[in-house]
Amino acid sequence: MSTNISIKDFVFLVSLMDLTILASIDDDLDSSEVAALCFLCRDVLSKKGLKKVKDGKDLFKQLDEKDLLSNSCFLYQLLRIIKREDLLSRLQGDVTQTDSIPIVTDYREMLYNLYEDVIEKNLKKMKYLLGDNGVGRGQIELCTTALDVFSLMEDSGLLSRQRLDKLQEILKECDSQLVNTVQKYINGGYASQTPSIGPQDSPSFSMGNPREAPPAVSPSVPCMSRYSEPGAAQSLVSDSDLIVAATSVLHPDFYTLRNNPRGTCLVINNEHFTGGDLRNRRGTRVDEESLQQVFGKLGFQVVVHSDLTADAIRRVLEDLGKISFYKADVLVVCVLSHGENECVFGTDGKKVSLRDLRMPFTSAGAPTLAGKPKLFFIQACQGNTYQKGALPCPSRPQDEEARRTSMSLEVDAGALPAELVAEEADFLMGMATVEECISFRNISTGSIYIQELCKQLLVSAKRKDDLLTTLTRVNREVSKGDYLRHKQMPQPKYTLTKKLVLTEMETEMETETEMEMLKN
Repeated sequence: MSTNISIKDFVFLVSLMDLTILASIDDDLDSSEVAALCFLCRDVLSKKGLKKVKDGKDLFKQLDEKDLLSNSCFLYQLLRIIKREDLLSRLQGDVTQTDSIPIVTDYREMLYNLYEDVIEKNLKKMKYLLGDNGVGRGQIELCTTALDVFSLMEDSGLLSRQRLDKLQEILKECDSQLVNTVQKYINGGYASQTPSIGPQDSPSFSMGNPREAPPAVSPSVPCMSRYSEPGAAQSLVSDSDLIVAATSVLHPDFYTLRNNPRGTCLVINNEHFTGGDLRNRRGTRVDEESLQQVFGKLGFQVVVHSDLTADAIRRVLEDLGKISFYKADVLVVCVLSHGENECVFGTDGKKVSLRDLRMPFTSAGAPTLAGKPKLFFIQACQGNTYQKGALPCPSRPQDEEARRTSMSLEVDAGALPAELVAEEADFLMGMATVEECISFRNISTGSIYIQELCKQLLVSAKRKDDLLTTLTRVNREVSKGDYLRHKQMPQPKYTLTKKLVLTEMETEMETETEMEMLKN
């Protein structure tokens, strides 16, 4: 016997499901995050309505009344900006931008980023300086955050997209780095350049009044408005420019990179072994220094742990997995050690499985890393078999330099096949060699794989290549070599869901120079 459900009942059930999802999101938002969301909605909701908001459910109700939750795009943007990527997986339905769904403007996102960087001392100074601009002291004292100050300035006519002079004057007295953020916005440093869409601008829709089909737009770019400034000329960019822009805005094909630093790079470097028959790993400090230098240039905070036992490796990873990754875009873990089938060794000769390496950082183990790339680079063997190569022509005697190089090579006996399960999304395991085979390390210049990886990461940072393109080049270059008359073939294994492009970030010295220029 079939059960018929009316369209009315079906719509009710869908709405009930949506309310359940929104309620679960509200439960995980604290009061400061709700206040931040309200600030980000000032362009689309009335001030009177925002004053009535007491929690996330109140805000979602007002957004729904404005038809801003008809798809998940706008809420997706809001949660991304306040760095609650862990909540994005709960959103359902389409996240593609439509004419009726505005984007959060670059102007408002810039103000939010300022708020995140304002310390308590500077907040007090901002409130004091605001009093010199004709704003009542009573209103100023009600401001408890920088977002309150910005809202008061907007309400007083002292701040808008077109008027940033007063904000700059106040920030110059507080922190030159804050001024730098505003200047980048003025210079077009923020990717989104879409004008603000107020409630009066949002087109209204009804089932009985179909509207004209919207202009064509690339379906691969979600959450981007189809509106443009009047008279604005169409601009062309190269593919590499598109890649750079895509890493800082919402894009279905690229992981978003918006934080500085980008995240943590943990290096576990085991050189001296006390357990089993494992020899010390001479030359591994060269790899450690190379990884520190390269990932430092790519915008990571590099943390090094040396000579860890198996239990210590697990403890370090578990402790790292417990921290908040709200302000991180990527996690990198590099393990330099001996290894065996599906494991690496601690200095005590005991095994740590690859699953133990990954588990602290799954979506369940580290919710604030959900949807973010987690990169593991493992320098260790995957077995005790030497990999052979087929020569296209007869071999020739080694010259003296090649002979000396081969005498300096050692192997990192061990294995790491590590087949990732489907549930562990956004992982990459960069393996030094394929299953069952040896990997090589030069006792003077470091391991073959790690040195080539560091070299190609810097090349790709300039070319703006995605990570899998980088690792393909690593495969090619490493496989060309002859190591003790044998070959080595690296192997990346991944469940990445998007492309990842890592470019070099400004050094502290360059930033300080810019700040001094602003002062002068």
